[in-house]
Amino acid sequence: MAVINLRKFYYWYPHDEFLEVTDEVAEALRAGKRSVSSQRRRVTRNKAQYSLDCDDGIEYSVCQHEPSPHELLERVELFYHLWNALNTLPEVQGRRVDAHLILGKSYQEIADAAGVNKYAVECSVQCGLKNMKKYLKKYL
Repeated sequence: MAVINLRKFYYWYPHDEFLEVTDEVAEALRAGKRSVSSQRRRVTRNKAQYSLDCDDGIEYSVCQHEPSPHELLERVELFYHLWNALNTLPEVQGRRVDAHLILGKSYQEIADAAGVNKYAVECSVQCGLKNMKKYLKKYL
């Protein structure tokens, strides 16, 4: 049995804490500590820098910026106006515009679900978009 000081292995221990453990556990703790210190030494000696090519999300987070509160408020207001514009359309036309633009369905899928001609759905969506555009020009 070996006696180890937990303060040497765990930085959050404020004072010495001695614990008796088996030789295998003591060796495993020492090996882990040696591995961490050798990794730090290699990074220091080789002046290693983290690469943006690694797949841990660094590249994505660098490319994205956090929106400011002003930008968030503008997004909410724009969503509110779009929602109102969509609600000004007749029910069938609103459902078709919603299905095509927001849900990403094709004209044919919408026509098959409603049991109508594809051309009728296309005309309905285009007319709905024109009406929404008129509404948004009035309020924006």
